[in-house]
Amino acid sequence: MAGYFSILLVLLTLGSGLIWLIDHLMYAPKRQERLALAQTSAGAKLDDETAALIAPEPVLTETAKSIFPMIAAITIFRSFIFEPFQIPSGSMMPTLLVGDFILVQKYSYGIKDPVWRTQLVEMDEPERGDIVVFKFPGNETIDYIKRTIGLPGDKVVYRDKHLYIQPKCAEGEVNRSNLQCGEYNKIDMEVKDRGEFMLKGMESVRINESLTEDGHDILIYPEVPEKKGRYFRQAGTRTDEWVVPADHYFMMGDNRDNSEDGRFWGFVPKENLVGKAVFIWMSFEFENGPDDVLPGWVPTGVRFERLGNIQ
Repeated sequence: MAGYFSILLVLLTLGSGLIWLIDHLMYAPKRQERLALAQTSAGAKLDDETAALIAPEPVLTETAKSIFPMIAAITIFRSFIFEPFQIPSGSMMPTLLVGDFILVQKYSYGIKDPVWRTQLVEMDEPERGDIVVFKFPGNETIDYIKRTIGLPGDKVVYRDKHLYIQPKCAEGEVNRSNLQCGEYNKIDMEVKDRGEFMLKGMESVRINESLTEDGHDILIYPEVPEKKGRYFRQAGTRTDEWVVPADHYFMMGDNRDNSEDGRFWGFVPKENLVGKAVFIWMSFEFENGPDDVLPGWVPTGVRFERLGNIQ
């Protein structure tokens, strides 16, 4: 849906700009000639109302001139700087909740054209722990949001609800993470809270996972079995192990037992990256049930405490 809206904005920008340009080059000079002749005949400058009657500006041209600057500014901002997204599911709980409205920094991983998504300018690459919006590899009309777990060349293992990473560390390459090269690093987990959320009657455990220096919170449900039978199978690896190909990334949701992520469908190509989630600018509560007068999509409150930078 977001992709179609981007195309619509580009078409509106090009269409209104083209109408304005054609009028400026071809039709506006003719209107000016008619006004000049009329003023010469009248022997005085014509007022605006009379001028509009003698050389009226077409409604289409007037509309194009009025919307072009605004549409062009929105297109540039949304395509190359920041794009707003709404969190539709709980796969990134507790970091992002349903009803959070976020800003995604579009230029973080390169500047792309908004229609064909061709890379125009190379920028940084995702780092472990980045929360990234990307085009779902199975259907690129759908935007997904997950956390970057594995970088190109990394070996990732998710076993017994623990994460292990063997980072790729080529000779002479700077290791920018807190992980040890050449060995599997068991990512430390510290329990912070229990029972904060429920999944099918089972209580959650909020855990701080030290994937990065500052760490981030995840949710697990100890009673939920791992769905290894549905895991993406990569040739030459075990069921719960993946080696990230070149120019690809391995993504996982923070809600580990309730997230359809790279464990189930594989890797995200670099060209599918949309941007880095950086800020929650609004967060609504939706608590209307089937017996309430108002429909479920009507907000029941605002979570002001959630506004701010995304960790």
